[in-house]
Amino acid sequence: MQYLFATWRMNYILAPKHEGCIFCDFPKENKDDERHILHRGSTCFVIMNLYPYNPGHVMVVPYRHTADYTSLSVEELTEIELLSVSCIKTLNKAFKPDAFNLGVNLGTAAGAGVAEHLHRHVVPRWNGDTNFIPVISDMRVVPASHEATFKKLKEAWTD
Repeated sequence: MQYLFATWRMNYILAPKHEGCIFCDFPKENKDDERHILHRGSTCFVIMNLYPYNPGHVMVVPYRHTADYTSLSVEELTEIELLSVSCIKTLNKAFKPDAFNLGVNLGTAAGAGVAEHLHRHVVPRWNGDTNFIPVISDMRVVPASHEATFKKLKEAWTD
């Protein structure tokens, strides 16, 4: 039998769960490095996904607490788009992925993990980055540490 070790995942499993809305609370804490906030705009910010599909999986999030995409102002919609472009440029510079997935999951039934506060996912993809593990188990292998990925993205950030 072969074993797959992802020992760094234990930090996430054992970490205390946040009470409240992470997308409202984290930007107020002034702990950008600790919370993996890559960039702050005027209406939105960019944060790394704590449970990424791939290394470099980031999210563009409006500061305003809303789950209703149709309630976003022109300024918020514009900044979500412009920051998504900056994320793609930064990820290209840092990791040179083959492709990207961009998406918004509106509501729990659509797959939103934090359904009460909308956010845009920007996920870098590489040819061959899917394999049998997610199919046969409830596990995904992310081949880079969160801290190393954050550091590389911070250094590569492109406005």
